Amino acid sequence: MKINKTNAARILDSKKINFELVPYTVDESDLAATHVAAELGEDIAQVFKTLVLRGDRNGLLVCVIPGDKEVDLKKAAKLSGNKKVEMIAMKELLPLTGYIRGGCCPIGMKKPFPTWIHSTCMDFPFIYISAGVRGLQLKIAPQDLLDVTGSVVADLIAE
Repeated sequence: MKINKTNAARILDSKKINFELVPYTVDESDLAATHVAAELGEDIAQVFKTLVLRGDRNGLLVCVIPGDKEVDLKKAAKLSGNKKVEMIAMKELLPLTGYIRGGCCPIGMKKPFPTWIHSTCMDFPFIYISAGVRGLQLKIAPQDLLDVTGSVVADLIAE
C-alpha cells in the first residue's frame, strides 16, 4: 500500500529526521486519540494530540498532550505569558493552521506558533502524532519532535 507523504513528512525528510508513517482506519464518528491508539495497538500514553489555543495577550499557541488527557488551561496560560487561554473554535482550525480536526500536526502549520509538549513524551523512545491528515500518524522520537518544532517540554495536563 502506497502512503502519500504529508507536508509534515516532507519537512522531516528535508531535515533528515527519522520517522515512520503509520496508517490507521479512520472512524468519522470517533476522531478521539483513544480510537487512534486502539487502531494502532499502542498505549494511549504514547499517542499525543495537538491542540491549538488562543491567549488573551500573545495570540495562538500549540499544546501537544497525551491523547487521553485534558490540557490545563491555567498551566498553558502561565507557560505562554497569558492571563488566560482557550481552545480556538473548530471552524478556525483549518484557516489558521492548514489542518483539520483529527489531522492537526504541530509540524508544518501555516505559521510557526509557540509550542509546548507534555513532559511524559520523554518517557518513551517514540511517540505518535498526527501526520497532518486523518488516517495517518507519525511515529517519531520525542527529541526529534522538539527539535523540529522548537517546542518546550512542560507540564500541561489537568490533574
